[in-house]
Amino acid sequence: MFYHLFHALEDYSVPGARLFDYITFRSGLALVLSLFIAIVFGRKIIDRLQLMQVGEIVRNLGLQGQMEKKGTPTMGGIIIIISILVPCLLIGKLDNVYMLLMIVATIWCGALGFADDYLKIAKHNKDGMKGKFKIIGQVGLGLIVGLTMYLSPAIVINENVEVENQQTNEMVVKHKTETVKSTKTTIPFVKNHNFDYAMLTKWMGDHAQTGGWIVFILVTIFVVAAVSNGANLTDGLDGLATGTSAIIGVALAIMCYLGGNVIYSSYLNIMYIPESSELVVYAAAFIGATIGFLWYNSFPAQVFMGDTGSLCLGGIIAVFAILIRKELLIPILCLTFFVEDISVMLQVAYFKYTKKKTGEGKRIFKMTPLHHHFQVPAGKVEALWQKPLNAIPESKIVMRFFLVAIFLAVITFVTLKIR
Repeated sequence: MFYHLFHALEDYSVPGARLFDYITFRSGLALVLSLFIAIVFGRKIIDRLQLMQVGEIVRNLGLQGQMEKKGTPTMGGIIIIISILVPCLLIGKLDNVYMLLMIVATIWCGALGFADDYLKIAKHNKDGMKGKFKIIGQVGLGLIVGLTMYLSPAIVINENVEVENQQTNEMVVKHKTETVKSTKTTIPFVKNHNFDYAMLTKWMGDHAQTGGWIVFILVTIFVVAAVSNGANLTDGLDGLATGTSAIIGVALAIMCYLGGNVIYSSYLNIMYIPESSELVVYAAAFIGATIGFLWYNSFPAQVFMGDTGSLCLGGIIAVFAILIRKELLIPILCLTFFVEDISVMLQVAYFKYTKKKTGEGKRIFKMTPLHHHFQVPAGKVEALWQKPLNAIPESKIVMRFFLVAIFLAVITFVTLKIR
């Protein structure tokens, strides 16, 4: 809103009106505003949740300090959603298709998570929304994003190519002058860092490009579902999902800024995506919202985000990465989420397999998702992997996960210079 207002004021030579033309200024403003909303208004929302007796339902898993969390206000993801949407609506460029898609993704995933929390608390349904309905919601968002990227004429790229400098005989990176609709994305360790989904559908002949878009949409759906569920599973310790998401958000913001700047994208030899730099404003609001929420969510937590927050955070991260054509870097950047996902799948599969074979189900980990494994002392639960021998305090587990997330973010950037 303010962007369009100040843009109009430029015609009247109003001092400072041109500041809103700068992505860096608006991003900084969005960061400060989202942080302010999360901390100041977040306190009021927490108090309101307490008055409404919207408390966390805690199952006794025998973990130290677990039952002390009973009754802590949940559905605090509302704080994150509001802290993201308000700065974006006030400061963002609302005729930008990338910004609009992120706003839709935020509301969509927030509504999905809210419905799940509502069923758990108001309807006393401990399992919440059935898994198939969550998947339907995630598939729906994937279709919206994928089809919009396919159909919108505003979503284009300038492909990066290497050409030889005739004077120095050195290879330099240039971007093609024409913008094109493309199924190409960024992939590490290869020349030009480009991978075209249409390469997988060459057998379709003249329809290979259409086939490439179909593959791209399927990948979009998978990434949205996987990252959203991974973030949901990671939300099991105070501040874990919030802090990890903030770190990932910083990495995505930097990658977005680089990919939306023709000079920096040439240096990294990645495709240039016109108009995508507007997403830096969204990313700044996302970072401010998660850090502000961490003020209350860090150990010992005064509020939990619930599925309202965790499903939303994962969905936001997935859609953002897809829009800036970095979805194939997600396995590195969001490895923490995927490990949490895989630990649960392995545990369930191994338990069912051993129960079928021997009549008694066995475990790989002491407890899943993986972060709970480190809270259980060796010998308390029979499992293949018993280390660590002693239970690790919750705050230390969270801090170590943060350090791993920072390391993965650094590795993600390093891969862009290795080929």
